[in-house]
Amino acid sequence: MKALVLAAGLGERVRPLTDTVPKPMLEVGGRPLIHYPLMMLRHAGFTTVVINAHHLAGEIQKRLGNGSSLGLEIVYSPEPTLLGTGGPLNALRDFLADGTFAVANSDSILDLDLAAMLRFHRERGALATLALHRPGNLEAYSHIEIDADRRIRRIRLLKSRAPASFDDYPAEPKDCDPAPLTSWMYCGAWIAEPAVLDLIPKSPPWSLMTGLIGPMVAQRLPVFGYPHGGYFRTVDDLERYRALVSEFETSPPALPYLDTK
Repeated sequence: MKALVLAAGLGERVRPLTDTVPKPMLEVGGRPLIHYPLMMLRHAGFTTVVINAHHLAGEIQKRLGNGSSLGLEIVYSPEPTLLGTGGPLNALRDFLADGTFAVANSDSILDLDLAAMLRFHRERGALATLALHRPGNLEAYSHIEIDADRRIRRIRLLKSRAPASFDDYPAEPKDCDPAPLTSWMYCGAWIAEPAVLDLIPKSPPWSLMTGLIGPMVAQRLPVFGYPHGGYFRTVDDLERYRALVSEFETSPPALPYLDTK
């Protein structure tokens, strides 16, 4: 199986570290940040990974090479111009079209059981399945609302925090009672079928949520959420990066997909 790891961001909020080191290659727990999603994917049976790259792209390729040291086949998709969180799919349409694929962020660490999520995805007959998490400060994020069967019924993309306002896909949940829906946040990994590639916008740059997932939910296509109650950290800024480095030094999480490689 194939996967895409998104690694093209500028890492502006982690400067000055990212002036010379691309964000995915910042060290956490003695290894580059990008190693964690790569190992999570390998543990779940994904063998070929494409990495999109823009800022200091050569440093990423120099460190990871062809992926053989990690037990993977790694190829690269350069982005001379940034394509957004969804736009890399345009360039990789043929590459990903031969089976179920996964997409993961390079700046997030989870103990997600991706193999179980893949089984859930297939059992539900989903076109796409998003990994979800419920932080203590959910009000600070966009909301993904799921029903009792974990089908996504509405996506509420946060526009402003004070007061909170959202762009909703759809404006109101359809064919269900909105009262029992539960709200979550997207936590940086999703699984999709090749048919999703027929639904992407024709030209990048475009955003994953506004360009693809939101419209799919609004059209009532089978898009599901997979709640993840375990470990989840993401490097949004310099403060969070330093806190994560400190956490790994004092009480590193047990991540089942790590080995000696």
